[in-house]
Amino acid sequence: MSQGEPPAGPERPTRQGEPPAGPRVPGCHRGSLLQAPSARPRQGEPPAGPRVPGCHRGSLLQAPSARPRQGEPPAGPGVPGCHRKLFQGILNTLKKKLEVAKSILADEQERMVMIQGEEQDFKEMIESEYRIRFRLMVEEEMNVQSQQGCIFNPSMREDNQNQLMEFATELKEKSQETLQRLNDLGKENMNKLKESEVRLSEQICSLQRITAELEKKCGEYTLALLQNARCSVERSESLLLQCLEPAQITDLSLCQVTGMSGMLKVLQRAVTLDPNTAHPCLVLSEDRRSICLRNVQQDVPDGPGRFIFEATVLGVESFTSGRHYWEVDVEKATRWLLGISEDSGSGHSDLPTAARDKVLLIGSRMGTNYTFWVFPPLKKVSLRGEQMHKVGVFLDCKYGQLSFYDVTDRSLIYNFSSLTFRGAVRPIFSLCIPTGGTNSDSLSICCPHVASCDVTVSPQASSA
Repeated sequence: MSQGEPPAGPERPTRQGEPPAGPRVPGCHRGSLLQAPSARPRQGEPPAGPRVPGCHRGSLLQAPSARPRQGEPPAGPGVPGCHRKLFQGILNTLKKKLEVAKSILADEQERMVMIQGEEQDFKEMIESEYRIRFRLMVEEEMNVQSQQGCIFNPSMREDNQNQLMEFATELKEKSQETLQRLNDLGKENMNKLKESEVRLSEQICSLQRITAELEKKCGEYTLALLQNARCSVERSESLLLQCLEPAQITDLSLCQVTGMSGMLKVLQRAVTLDPNTAHPCLVLSEDRRSICLRNVQQDVPDGPGRFIFEATVLGVESFTSGRHYWEVDVEKATRWLLGISEDSGSGHSDLPTAARDKVLLIGSRMGTNYTFWVFPPLKKVSLRGEQMHKVGVFLDCKYGQLSFYDVTDRSLIYNFSSLTFRGAVRPIFSLCIPTGGTNSDSLSICCPHVASCDVTVSPQASSA
């Protein structure tokens, strides 16, 4: 006891189970505010924090240490906001996936319409090609009979007619076989697209239902309702993991018409290039059978027939009737264009040469893979994985037909039928002008191996 301090009273013995009392303060009776921290907590109650004068137990200042209700997570500040933020992120992801599913579904429905049109185009192309082959076969047989004198020998004429009928029957069977393959492939592709349409429609319905649920629950502000949204998130988990992709269909160009008529070689023309129409970036060979692309334009005289927008040149020959065939070596070109162009006559038209009517095959090579487009209208028609060296072009002015062949594997690339020519047409050759870097692509017209026949050609005046 310090000096001047009143003597302490006798210590009251501690009750059983009660903690020892702290030192007493002068003027304070037991249980005063200063002794509140040592007060014994009630049974089942957590220790109370320091009390503030005038505040009873359980006031707002003690709310953070209040015991949570059974089954409820600690309700710290911002917990409902965190739940809403989490669910909103999931909701945004589901909405994006919903838009992707709708886009793919629209594409699949559009492909259904397109594939029906493509199948009809291929059917007409196959039928047209076999009609060409039948006419060429008949003419070839007639030429053979004429050379052998069968016209005046009834027995030989009958034998050749029987042989011709056998060839015609075989040709028809091949045509029917190709058309059947096309029909089967078209049905297979359509079934795949319909299955994809059903699958995507079901995914869209599920995504719409889940997003609607989450949108409603994300608008609630109570923690209990936000926690109930967990079941919606769990149901959406499988939707988030589902892969959205279009149906994989088979290219109809696999139904190739193989083989080439032997008469095509007989009809092959010695086509040459007209330097007066060549773009300044094109360098012509001395024999005017090859073109090479250069990055620097040559100083050439202007003329009404010269191409100025495209690296293009026309053939000298102009066709008004008959049948004609020529081959082009495309091995050293990565992107090229072949076909026919309407002849502008003497060049009195003031329209740019690019405005002439054309029928074209466009080829693009990437490595050993070739992609083909045709015009008009511009559309992709084929994708091939083999290296191609030569392209054959067959024109039948009488029947308005233009065919393109892969001479390397002797198969049809594409066939135009029922074309209408308003006048003479000329062969057209073109390379792609590079947008940057260097380019040394070239094309070469192949020389015919046999003497040509059935020629109706109007050569154009040309100068070196």
